[in-house]
Amino acid sequence: MPEAIKKLIILGSGPAGLTAAIYSARAGLKPLVVEGMMPGGQPMGTSMVENFPGFPEGIAGPEMVSRMRKQAERFGAKFIVGKVGKVNIKKKPFAIFVGKRGYRAEALIVATGADPRWLEVPGEEEMRGRGVSTCATCDGFFYKDKVVIVIGGGDSALEEAIFLTHFAKKVIVVHRRDKLRASKFLQKKALEEKKIEFYWNKKVEEVLGRKKLKGVVLRDTQTGETSELICDGIFIAIGHNPNTQIFKNQLDLDQKGYIKVSRSVETSVPGVFVAGDVADPQYKQAITAAASGCMAAMSAEEFLALEE
Repeated sequence: MPEAIKKLIILGSGPAGLTAAIYSARAGLKPLVVEGMMPGGQPMGTSMVENFPGFPEGIAGPEMVSRMRKQAERFGAKFIVGKVGKVNIKKKPFAIFVGKRGYRAEALIVATGADPRWLEVPGEEEMRGRGVSTCATCDGFFYKDKVVIVIGGGDSALEEAIFLTHFAKKVIVVHRRDKLRASKFLQKKALEEKKIEFYWNKKVEEVLGRKKLKGVVLRDTQTGETSELICDGIFIAIGHNPNTQIFKNQLDLDQKGYIKVSRSVETSVPGVFVAGDVADPQYKQAITAAASGCMAAMSAEEFLALEE
């Protein structure tokens, strides 16, 4: 049997979900936060966050998440660890199922995030956060005068490559085809940039190094020949997968699976709000996620007040 009805349930415990928890808890809504199977979201895999306001010396990702969580708990937010198996938001109160337990809520904030796509090649997992990254904005600063590679051929890859030229002495774009998928504007800009070099018809077979990144093994997609490429950093830009599977046929999603919004944080279902990367195919920053978490919490508070 579902438990007593909560005023607000928040799905996700990254910067978006935790900020929503802080604001809604301070408003007296006593939110229940379902942390997911990876509490803390993407910052948990970031060794140092350098671009979140208020930390001039930087802060370790796990430490930042821990502080945000404690702040939410201080105001009365409650947390449970578990994966949401299914939801029913077609009628109120909304039903959320975590394992074998059911919960009901008058309002819901979805902050389930989006997971970066990985190459899934040998050595990649071991070097995540130690030379392998999916965020140039987060980690590019650490590669001043270094050689880095960007993997991908779409807008995200070229945007990352262009951004990295502000730090690295050379940026090598590795693409498995001989043509880019990015917009013509970005292609022109990247191709004209003297610091950017392109490796066409190549895919990464292996990440080299265990304690320290050494480079990658590349395979030519036409000849099958392999070669080694020495580099100081790897940035993977082959897309993200928004965590919206449980909302299919219940919320309006775009072609890539991101939740569609109106008025910044409102979904197609009244009473269901969204925050963070799960509705953001463009920015994907901790600060933008946190800001949307604030907006979602304030909108949920307003919605609940009108429902009384």
